Parts: sequence; C-alpha cells; structure tokens
Amino acid sequence: MSKEERDERAKNFIRAAIEADLAGGLKSPVVTRFPPEPNGYLHIGHAKSVCLNFGLARDFGGRTNLRFDDTNPAKEEVEYVDSIKEDVRWLGFDWEEREYYASDYFEKLYESAVALIKTGDAYVCDLTPQETREYRGTLTEPGRDSPFRGRGVAENLDLFARMRAGEFPEGGRFLRAKIDMNSPNLNMRDPALYRVKKASHHRTGDKWLIYPMYDYAHCVSDAIEGVTHSICTLEFEDHRPLYDWVLEKLAWPAPRPRQIEFARLNLEHTLMSKRKLLELVREKIVDGWDDPRLPTLAATRRRGTPPEALRLFCERIGVAKKDSWIELEWLEKAIRDVLNPIVPRVLAVLDPLKVILEDIPPGEIRETEAPFFPDEPGKFGFRGARLSREIFIERDDFQLEPARGFRRLAPQREALLRWACYVKCESVEMGPDGRPALLRCVTLERPSEAAGGKRAQRPGVIHWVSRDYSTPIVARLYDRLFRVPRPSGDFATELNPESLVTREDARIEGAIATFRPGDRYQFERLGYFVVDRDSPEPPGKPVFNRIVPLKDSWAKSQKS
Repeated sequence: MSKEERDERAKNFIRAAIEADLAGGLKSPVVTRFPPEPNGYLHIGHAKSVCLNFGLARDFGGRTNLRFDDTNPAKEEVEYVDSIKEDVRWLGFDWEEREYYASDYFEKLYESAVALIKTGDAYVCDLTPQETREYRGTLTEPGRDSPFRGRGVAENLDLFARMRAGEFPEGGRFLRAKIDMNSPNLNMRDPALYRVKKASHHRTGDKWLIYPMYDYAHCVSDAIEGVTHSICTLEFEDHRPLYDWVLEKLAWPAPRPRQIEFARLNLEHTLMSKRKLLELVREKIVDGWDDPRLPTLAATRRRGTPPEALRLFCERIGVAKKDSWIELEWLEKAIRDVLNPIVPRVLAVLDPLKVILEDIPPGEIRETEAPFFPDEPGKFGFRGARLSREIFIERDDFQLEPARGFRRLAPQREALLRWACYVKCESVEMGPDGRPALLRCVTLERPSEAAGGKRAQRPGVIHWVSRDYSTPIVARLYDRLFRVPRPSGDFATELNPESLVTREDARIEGAIATFRPGDRYQFERLGYFVVDRDSPEPPGKPVFNRIVPLKDSWAKSQKS
C-alpha cells in the first residue's frame, strides 16, 4: 500500500472531528484512553480500538491512557488484567506510566455522587429490579416516576451513606440520576449511578460495598484524567447524552471530554461476545482462552499471527459509522502480506504417501540446493535438499484415476519433485484400507515427449521429503471455528467440525534441524506454520500450528 493510499484510509470522521476541535481552540494535547473491563481476554475487536486510540493520540502528538474499568468485582480477575497488558504491549503500544483503574477514583466518584444528591440531581430508590423495569416504560410508552423520586436531599444523603456502610442487601436500594422519565432515550429515564454489591474487589478488597455503574464511572474517570476524546463503539451512542449530562451537572471545568462513537468490528466465522467466548472456554469446546481457533489476542498470538498483521488489518478496514461484517479473508490477506517477505520456505508433507525411487540404490543420496526465498534466491541463502531412495509425497498429489485437469502423479504419469527431478509412477501397491500405500517410481531428467514429437501436458510440481532425512512433526490445521459466516452462537449447529485437524504423521525436511517456539515457516504449497509455544523438547515431535493457508480455499471447499 502506497503512502497516498495509507493517508487516504487514515482520513476518517474521528480524525476530522479532532482536527475541528483543535482548529476551534482546543489547547490541551489530544488525550485518548483504552478502557477495558478486566472480565475476559481481549479479542480482535479490541485490537481495532487499541490501534485507533493509540494511533490517533500518536498522530496528533498526544498520549493514550490504559484504564481498567474495574467497577464490577464479581466478574473481574487479576489474570485478565495481566493478559490485557500483555496483549496491548504485543500489539506494539506503550502507555508508559499512564496505567489507571476506575477503582483509583472510587472516593472521588462517591464524592461526585454526593454532589449530585446535594443539587437535587440524584436520589436513592427502593424499587426492586423488576419494578424498576416496569416503571421504565418502553420505546413507545413513557416511563413513570419512582415513588421515591421526591425524597429530600437530607434523606437521600443519609440513605446513600448507609448504602456505603453495607446496611442494605444487594438489589435493595440504588442511587439514580434524576433526569426525565418521559425522555425518548431510555438511557435518560433516571438511570442507575450506584448499586449495592457485596463482593471483594481485586484491588480494594472489602473496603467498598457499593460500586458505580459504568456510564457514570466512565465519564467522570475520563474527566479526572483529562481525556479530550473518548472513543467508543456504536452501542454507546445513545449513552452519550448521559455522559454529557453527568459532567454538566457536576459543573466540570472545560475542556470536557468529547465522546465519539465508531462501528465495532464484526468478523465473519467468529464471535466477539465475551460471554460467548467464556462459554466456549468453560464448556471445553476449545482448549482455553489461547486456543488458536478463538479470536482472542492470546489465541491469535499463539497461532502465529504477527502483531504487524493485525495493525495492517485494522488500518485497511478503516473506521466506519455503521456496523457491518468484515470477511475473514481480509485478516488472512493481511497476515499473508506481512509473512510473505519475511518467512523462509521449506518442504513438508502433512499426509504422507510412501514412494520408492527404484533407480536410486539403497544408501545413495542425490544432493541438490533449494533457496529459502525462491523469488529472491540471494535472500537468506540456500539449504541442501537430499533425495534418497525412499521419500514421502502428499497423499492428494496422487490419484489412481486422475480427474480431468489433474497434473500431478498417477499410474504411468509424471510429476516434478520440487527442487529435484521428474519422476514417473511405474506401479502402485494398495493397503488393507483400500488406499494406495506405496508408489514405485523412477526418476527422469526431463519429462517424456508425446507421440508425434509434441510435448505432453506439462507435469505438475509436487513437494516431498526424504524418509531418512526428514523430521517427524505434528501439524495442527486450524480453520474457521464456525461454519456459518455470521454465527448466532448456537454451538450445536454452527460449529465447524473440522476447525482443527491434527496430522500426527507429518514430516518436515531435514535441512531444518532445530525448532524453537515461535519460529515461522512457509510449508511450500501448504501454508504458513509456526512452532507451537508448548512444543515438546526432543525427542518429542515438534508441534506446528497452521497460521493461514497460502490462499483462501474456504469458499471453494464450501461449494464442493
């Protein structure tokens, strides 16, 4: 992508809004924030927000805060805090010393709530959750005032203090903003600001027995930190009036934070719901939060995706005002574009079919050289390829009865062994399972000529490994977790039964002698692979995860 194309894609409505604010007199540096709730692992959708917030602040010479929205202790864990920090760093961003928590502001948030009570803008309500829903009304019917809406300031202050002291059970009382029960925006119909929650907090312990609601803590925390632009996803658009209302009622000095919404990332063949992802993990449908089939950043990292590819993907899809679905091919294309110039090529066979080259005597080796980068032979050098009497080829590179257009190996047909020579299949031995078990072939310096002096259809090129000069490996072929492009979360009908296919008998050429977790290779014709982080030490078999195939084969496979 050229600089002009990058600049054009970088022009979006959020950037335009910030430029307008600066042109209108905003003097403070641009300050954004990434505010994850530590109740799960970050996923690719969060990567878009991370890249957007840190990228905008960087481009305008500002800064980005990392703030954990830890206002619901019942669902939050230190494990999630640590994973979030690891993921943001892995993506390539640094919040420096600006690591904040909503819990840092609990006292200030409480004092601000007291200030709203004193100005008559908040009250303690005794309605049950069910009654609250009934009083709220609907999109077509106005709400009704709570019978406790008229309480005086002194009574509300007393009740709120007693809520903090733990005198009331969970769900017994809550603090509400006093706005307008007839508002067409349901979020403005006296929303909750505080609720009683008797749960131990991972940072404050048992000090607090009431906790602020997100809509309230969010705007006040932004204001405390001097955030200039609070970038949120579209589901918060209807919450923006409440955001502004709270800061206005608190008479927060200018410049106040400005909330701007953008469309969240919906990626086909996967889910971005933390609740659904947690369900997949807890029901052991996947093997933990870093199972490479998941869209979590931990899983994406383990699968071998480089962070540069995620940043490129986020740059390419841009920023929109309307929710939409992005094809998974966009992500896979970005991964391939990043890996292609940096990952060396090697030969590997995932589903081996044994071949005996009859004209090569036992023990004889034919040496040849192969470049790690065929398009740039001088890049990264060459490795030796050793052709011996017994080799393995990919099982689907042979057909007993070749289909029309099939150019690889078949009885009395020829094919080119990559970087070596031509071979011709003389005979086939079948196994007890009714499949070919052994091919007997001979080598050729060049393909045969057809009758009449015309060359036959040019043989296809196949990959191979020597039996004696290759290393057994385990190959995990990861694919889409869901069969359907836009899953609803119905695991019984939508999961892809072939989202993980394991090849226990795969082999990689012997020129690669050592395997370290994180090493990436392109298996020629097969895809990009990475050595898994839990790959065993020798003499155990190295485990390779497929990152992406060399091209999109999903659509074709679904039509067949």
